[in-house]
Amino acid sequence: MQYKAVIFDLDGTLINSLEDLADSANAVMREYNFPTYSLDDYRMKIGNGVKKLIERAVPSGTSEETTAAVLARYREVYKQNNIKKTAPYAGIKQMLADLQQKNIPVAICTNKPDADAKNIVNILFPDVEFVEVIGDLPGFKPKPDPKKVLMIAEKMQLQPQEIAYVGDSSVDMQTGVNAAMLPVGVTWGFRDEEELIANGGQVIINKPAELLDKVDFINQ
Repeated sequence: MQYKAVIFDLDGTLINSLEDLADSANAVMREYNFPTYSLDDYRMKIGNGVKKLIERAVPSGTSEETTAAVLARYREVYKQNNIKKTAPYAGIKQMLADLQQKNIPVAICTNKPDADAKNIVNILFPDVEFVEVIGDLPGFKPKPDPKKVLMIAEKMQLQPQEIAYVGDSSVDMQTGVNAAMLPVGVTWGFRDEEELIANGGQVIINKPAELLDKVDFINQ
């Protein structure tokens, strides 16, 4: 099968944002006198959107009202700190440049809040022409619901089967499966190869340059 486009996850796939996510969450946890967590703890808590992150972080038995307040505060703190330590993984910028040189359309679909995602992408990837960058928005379910990636496919004027969906977690592999796209798992992110394969990953890559080696793209 030959593919014509790529949709990427963001956190753990194109960018290493773990420290900014963890620092912001821990700052809010301390404000509420709640326990804080290590980077490895947060590695397993993220991936399903910020609402689920905070639900996993607050102590068991925390009221819905308090959880909602913590979530609102986290959004404020992260918005001010989402680009302090966050950076592209090694080889990502070259991979994106290679895709663009071959006229292969690229886009991003993430569970990160939409405004944060667009801010980070605009700063870190100013030279990349993404067809779409879409994050968590009101009225849309988070991934692995496929609605947003299917919207991107429509914008690209391509069939889902012509697109590779690239990510680093079970959520991403399930998204690719649910959208009938090619699920491509990356091992440099927040989860391991075993999780990627168990959740439908059909291609596994260990460094960005392997995307163009292991997936057969048609030059547009």
